[in-house]
Amino acid sequence: METRIVYFDETGDDGVTTLSSDHFVLTSLYMSAGVWQSNFNIIREMRRKLKEDYGLHVSEEMHTKQFLTDKNPYRKYNLDKEAKQNILKIYTKAISGMDMKIINVIIDKTRFKDSNYKILENALKYNIQRIENDSNNNWNYIIITDEGRIVPMRKTARLIRAYNPIQSKYSSETYNQPIKNMVEDILEKNSNESYFIQTCDFVSFFVHLYFSTVIKNRELPGRVGNAIDKAFVTRILATLKSGNVLNLQANSANDYGLVKQYKPPSGAWET
Repeated sequence: METRIVYFDETGDDGVTTLSSDHFVLTSLYMSAGVWQSNFNIIREMRRKLKEDYGLHVSEEMHTKQFLTDKNPYRKYNLDKEAKQNILKIYTKAISGMDMKIINVIIDKTRFKDSNYKILENALKYNIQRIENDSNNNWNYIIITDEGRIVPMRKTARLIRAYNPIQSKYSSETYNQPIKNMVEDILEKNSNESYFIQTCDFVSFFVHLYFSTVIKNRELPGRVGNAIDKAFVTRILATLKSGNVLNLQANSANDYGLVKQYKPPSGAWET
């Protein structure tokens, strides 16, 4: 059976309080082990171009929020608005040129008042379920995530191997659909050592911006709005869609396959 490699990263606070963020985005990208090297070559060549054109060091971590808000270590490059936008376009085109799929799950924390709701764990369940659906028992996968949240993620992954209640689309009944194709425990890796975790961060942050500005109809945060506008945010997602890297079947009702969720009344998980 073919093996695929899954990477995860997130944007937002995974606590139930809405003080720091009122939603949480968990992004996964996955690819066949057989195309890992070619995908890596694409992103490495892109980073070399950014080094040549803008001075960004090839090994320097790309953390999208800090990049857009001109925080360290990016402040030293003195990038103007045009340069920042060009870098983001180059990055997006590189992602769109890779052979992989991306799933984005958004937990809207304003939609429930349960102080015991597990934001990260539930976002992970939704995301893994959709990876599992995509595999259709034709391939298995191993998950790698950024450091810091490994304990609850491993616990959740272990649990849904045995018990993963799914709410039927056609009735109020639920049924158990254990996760079968996930190999090993979830593994962790420092994001500064993984271009692909950084890519999850990039996509996740733009999904966060899209959710805030287009779905919630808010203005961009001040520093971010100094570099890009709402139309630019939408163009990023449109470019990813045209590159066929977004798993649109994750939510066929959304133009970009974004999974927007809150706690279902039954406590089970929709397919």
